[in-house]
Amino acid sequence: MLRGTTCMTKKMKILAASDFHQDIEAVKKLAKQADKAKVDVVVIAGDLTYFDDDVSGMVGPFRQRQREVLFVPGNHDSPATADFVVEKYKARNLQYYAVVISDVGFFGCGGANVGPHFITEKEIADTLKRGFTYVKDAPKKVMVTHMHPASTLVEKFSFRGSKAVRKAIEEFKPDVHISGHIHETEGLVETIGKTKTYSIGKSGRFISV
Repeated sequence: MLRGTTCMTKKMKILAASDFHQDIEAVKKLAKQADKAKVDVVVIAGDLTYFDDDVSGMVGPFRQRQREVLFVPGNHDSPATADFVVEKYKARNLQYYAVVISDVGFFGCGGANVGPHFITEKEIADTLKRGFTYVKDAPKKVMVTHMHPASTLVEKFSFRGSKAVRKAIEEFKPDVHISGHIHETEGLVETIGKTKTYSIGKSGRFISV
């Protein structure tokens, strides 16, 4: 796990997005918006590809504009694809490397309970617990998953969410939770305890923390 710190007093501005599925034009548009808004961090909640076909152009436009990129893989993104993104673009895969930027700790877990890159509830729980241990002392925390939590509106309007993600939100109490996966519920915002949880899609959303 990585831990990095910089000095910053203002609120961190995040551009969160997910489920690009190789839509290069959507990424280019968001990269321009991130540049104009001077975001501090770009967070991608998985599914850069469509059935792991081609990751070209899904991260590069952000990095070319000197934006920090954090991501988790989706159920369409293989470990090999995630490793390629890390190596080529110097993006950080939160599934393996929790990180603290300024006073904000980021941790997460990719994959889903359906699709070609399946992950079990136990694996989600273990990964989130491990990541949290590296950021638990950060004043603010952001948890990023591809899967949506169970017992939420997202689940009500789509299909089964993750009990492990829900439990992690309740136990670790991050300030913000970001998830993707369900295209139809993009834009939904809910509150679980003290946590604001955002359902994100390829249109993106600015979040301050």
